[in-house]
Amino acid sequence: MPGMQALAAAAMKAIYGIFVGLTFTAITVPTVLLLAVIPGQTRRRGVVKAASQLILRTIGAKPRVAGLDNLPDDACVAVANHASYLDGLILTAVLPPRFTFVIKREMTQVPFANFLLQRIGSEFVERFDRSRGAIDARRIIGHAKRRQPLAFFPEGTFGPEPGLRRFHNGAFAAAMRGNLPLVPIVIRGSRSMLPSGRWLTRPGTLEVVVKPPVAVTAEPSTATELMRRCRESILDELGEPDLSR
Repeated sequence: MPGMQALAAAAMKAIYGIFVGLTFTAITVPTVLLLAVIPGQTRRRGVVKAASQLILRTIGAKPRVAGLDNLPDDACVAVANHASYLDGLILTAVLPPRFTFVIKREMTQVPFANFLLQRIGSEFVERFDRSRGAIDARRIIGHAKRRQPLAFFPEGTFGPEPGLRRFHNGAFAAAMRGNLPLVPIVIRGSRSMLPSGRWLTRPGTLEVVVKPPVAVTAEPSTATELMRRCRESILDELGEPDLSR
């Protein structure tokens, strides 16, 4: 009976969502406790990477990763599309722990997440207060000049509709000022699993594609041009529309 089948399918999705929530809690709580006592940022980042990988494996969503050898051995700025609450977890699981994540400052208002992010050395940027945002931008550029690998979601946020939103220019200005290559990264499948406005994760397949680096030395090397080239690289693989038009 179609009605019973639909009900059973809905029940299975709900059970999976609850299982994901319990798995996340069961792994994240001891991880945060470990972060409180483990010395050294490198060790703490390694713990968070391992925890992220464990969560994704446990819920049956280990991402298929292509192009990881496109990441330079030296410092770079990674820029990824943002479609889901899962994206930070996915990039943490995939990228080497040397990367510093640049995150919207609103996350400092979430006590549990704020503690974890602070302990692994994440950087926060203000999106609404121009004066504070300028201070944050100068600090991030300083990291780039010191050749610290950085990871950004240049859209800054995400919505339920498919598509690549307008980019903020912070990642591209930092790459240009620090003379660091940009590495576009495409995350596919996360929007259908846990989009904006939904709290229960649905089953799905995750893919991560690391694209070839975009060099800042290529002409013309302006932040706007670097942004355009990275957008085109991501859109080539994303399979979603360009929402900036």
